Amino acid sequence: MAKPNYSFEKRQREIAKKKQQDEKDARKREAREAARSASEKVPD
Repeated sequence: MAKPNYSFEKRQREIAKKKQQDEKDARKREAREAARSASEKVPD
């Protein structure tokens, strides 16, 4: 029986976590830009 490669599994979890964080940051950035552009379009 092959022994588990814990280093590989840990790296895969880290990559997944980073991808999830990047997606979250992208959503936040889009929301901020949308809010900023909406506030700029409002006439004074």
